[in-house]
Amino acid sequence: MIESIVKPFEINARKIGPAQPTFVIAEAGVNHNGELSLAKQLVDIAVDAGADAVKFQTFRAAQLASSSATKADYQKQTTSPAESQLEMLRRLELSEDGFREIQNHCRSRGIVFLSTAFDEHSVDFLAGLDVPVLKIPSGEITNTPLLEQVAAKGKPVILSTGMATLAEIDQAMRCLNHSGASQIALLQCVSEYPADVSSMNLRAMATLTDCFGVPVGLSDHSLGIEVSIAAVALGASIIEKHFTSDKSLPGPDHSASLEPAELKMLVTAIRNVEAALGDGIKQPTPEELRNAAVVRRSLVAAVDLEAGSSLERSKVAFKRPGTGISVQLLPDLLGRKLRRRVEAGAMLELGMFE
Repeated sequence: MIESIVKPFEINARKIGPAQPTFVIAEAGVNHNGELSLAKQLVDIAVDAGADAVKFQTFRAAQLASSSATKADYQKQTTSPAESQLEMLRRLELSEDGFREIQNHCRSRGIVFLSTAFDEHSVDFLAGLDVPVLKIPSGEITNTPLLEQVAAKGKPVILSTGMATLAEIDQAMRCLNHSGASQIALLQCVSEYPADVSSMNLRAMATLTDCFGVPVGLSDHSLGIEVSIAAVALGASIIEKHFTSDKSLPGPDHSASLEPAELKMLVTAIRNVEAALGDGIKQPTPEELRNAAVVRRSLVAAVDLEAGSSLERSKVAFKRPGTGISVQLLPDLLGRKLRRRVEAGAMLELGMFE
């Protein structure tokens, strides 16, 4: 039923929606620490892990934060508390030429390049790079001018919903639709780093599906991989997860990110869960059919059965293998006469009865 109401779309010829493989976005974010070489290394890590896309963050620090803006509590713990948010962002800002190099490196490695735009100039820049989808971060869900600009580009949109009420999400969706966006995915998100697992509210994905009829997923800021795996089991079409080359590196997001081996484990687990979900049709697999012949039971003569005698319950045993008459058919055979003598231990056959 859910599949019929959800409007799927494509990212680089990959269908995004229910009953499709989960689109796994390895979120590099700003874990490059402003270094182009580290950014390219993160691309390689994402490729080796089997992710579908690697995503960065594109912004102009001066357009994103004022000099008086303070850092979030988690940023104060992972970076110098004396440093302003603007100073931190300047350290983490990459040049446009740097992003072009990263995109070219992604193409050479066969992975989709994505980046989140935090300001109007960055939206124009990424659209000019012809990224296949534009990502709107949770913090910009109430930034109507930015939403309008993203929608006007005519590209698919992924919108994170951290910190947002259902009413705010509805308003953002109306703005995007009115401004030209027709292909939208919503990500459940808890905007804390790391987010406690008890706050993740994965069932909100179903609420977003019911309310808006679009593909849904999870931008996962919790530690570990369990929550993302559970989200896939609950129907997430997109998983976005932060990763790093080393959790001990300085920077705001490294400590709450996955390391390379963990990212690879996550992708493997997601693919295994997808395979386990199946098509929902209850029927035995070919392997089970072979095993049924071994472990199920058939009707067997418990004693010698004389020709012309009627079959009685006390004269029948139920034994393996299951290649003979099913025990389920016993009521149909009781009282029927035998055409010939059957020795004790012999498997009964339909042709033995009149």
